[in-house]
Amino acid sequence: MGVHRLLIVFKTSILLLSMMKDKKQFKRAFIVSAVLPDRRLVETVLNPQTGSLEFVIYNNGKTTKIKSVADGKGRMLVPLSANNALIRNRLVSFPSEPIPYESIEKLVRRIQSFIHQYVDLSKDFETIASYYVLLTWVYEQFNEIPYLRKIGDYGSGKTRFLKVLGSICYKGVFAAGGTSTAALFHIIDKYKGTLIIDEADFVFSDEKSAIAKILNNGNASGFPILRVSVDRKGRFTPISYDVYCPKIIASRHNYHDQALESRFITETFRPVEIRKEIPITLPDDFEMQAQELRNQLLMFRFENYKRIKKYTFPEDMILEGRIKQIFASILAVVPNTEDREQILEIAVEYNQEMKHERSQNIEAQVLTIIKQLSKKNEILSIGNITAEFLKEYSDYYYKRITAKWIGFVIRNKLNLKTYKSHGIFVINPDSHHLLASLYERYSI
Repeated sequence: MGVHRLLIVFKTSILLLSMMKDKKQFKRAFIVSAVLPDRRLVETVLNPQTGSLEFVIYNNGKTTKIKSVADGKGRMLVPLSANNALIRNRLVSFPSEPIPYESIEKLVRRIQSFIHQYVDLSKDFETIASYYVLLTWVYEQFNEIPYLRKIGDYGSGKTRFLKVLGSICYKGVFAAGGTSTAALFHIIDKYKGTLIIDEADFVFSDEKSAIAKILNNGNASGFPILRVSVDRKGRFTPISYDVYCPKIIASRHNYHDQALESRFITETFRPVEIRKEIPITLPDDFEMQAQELRNQLLMFRFENYKRIKKYTFPEDMILEGRIKQIFASILAVVPNTEDREQILEIAVEYNQEMKHERSQNIEAQVLTIIKQLSKKNEILSIGNITAEFLKEYSDYYYKRITAKWIGFVIRNKLNLKTYKSHGIFVINPDSHHLLASLYERYSI
């Protein structure tokens, strides 16, 4: 009997040693969240009592709290340390545990009620903001997402807007406008959550350029930003930063780059009296309310991450490609017809505004002259177009208008081909179809 027990102890020891050896073979990797090869979802939760971080794994409708998990690629995934500066200073919003919610529609109403309680927004933008929060929890399922922005001077409620929405978005990470671009690269790539930026008006040209790259590249997946690291021996190593994530921004002004502007769904400060029931300071139970919503939204992520379907616009709805791009992901998470129709109306308004803004620029003005000359059956030469442009729009510009500049706009901005005929440059007669589409595009 004693020999038998000794044999059992010996076998158990060998098994434990083997397990310890296998564990040592794993390389530890500190992560915030992951989708494992077997499609299990891993999310970080924060224990509000101890301040420690741990994982929750969702698999086939069941959730389990664990300290670490193997990723199937030779790594042991572990949560970040609670001593991490962003976590220690509560600059990242984590749920504490997944808890059930009644329905997606009722969850959205709770989000909207929470926002309405603390922030004064227009009815349309409040609806958009509510669904944007929901979108952040499943954003990886889309190839493109919009950004959300509030514009206004100090005292217009921008910071409150960021605080309230950031507290319930997916892994909301708060950063001031003065945050270095290097830090932003690391934060976005590491946390892959929702970036919240206050005072996002960038003054210095080098900083503005770097931030613009993050904003221009960060609304579509698959477009990382490359940077170079230099080691002590002077060797250069390229580093890739994935900057794709939802972003909520507050600024005082619009950006000059129209392509960047088209990535935002924006509310500009309305000079009206703020609702009296909105508290001047956030109450003591604000964080508790936000925590409960985050917990329900975590369960929403677990249950709907694999169920989200792409939205298809009605065939009879003619919208710009960029408008479809920024609204499609939001519409995909809308569960009811009434809200969907409201958001589609907002999309149509944005489409009209985009066309109106485009109709005010030089390309639209040149096209207007071309259309006027075409109706008179006059030769569409660079000289004729320049002469008519001077008559109509010379008062709009401080710089000298030349045929060379107008020719550049026609060839490089409007992509119209020209050829030389009898010593003068004229627009190719075969451009009628292209001109017709340009007239439509610029609302001429």
